[in-house]
Amino acid sequence: MKLFTMIFLSVFLGKSCSSQTKNDLKTAIVEYTANTRGFYQKISIQKQMVTVANDRRGGEKPVARTISDADWKELVGYFESVKLDSLATLKAPSEKRFHDGAAIANLKINYQGKTYETTAFDHGFPPEGIKKLVDKINSFAKK
Repeated sequence: MKLFTMIFLSVFLGKSCSSQTKNDLKTAIVEYTANTRGFYQKISIQKQMVTVANDRRGGEKPVARTISDADWKELVGYFESVKLDSLATLKAPSEKRFHDGAAIANLKINYQGKTYETTAFDHGFPPEGIKKLVDKINSFAKK
């Protein structure tokens, strides 16, 4: 009986811990912003909807649309691979934003009551740990 209980608890606890390690995009709010003096773009993703705003003053209504199932599945895969606790420590691969060579970009994720945010990086040149996620997010602004 003790053996059965030990096996049951091991399997039960092992499954519950492994299921908690993946990030769930359904409950997250992802915001990507890029701006300079003459350029502004804010892309927000929440519950399979993407909103793109190009007016920092809010005079223009943001465009909202549903993300296709194929794009959503790809985005979820990239989001699950991101280590949220290490976002603030990611190093930017380039420094073009220091001399107006690129817009200043930032990724902010609200997930389970916590806010995770990157340091500034060049728009179009994200840190390696979030490159696929950021590139996919930017692809929604081009559509």
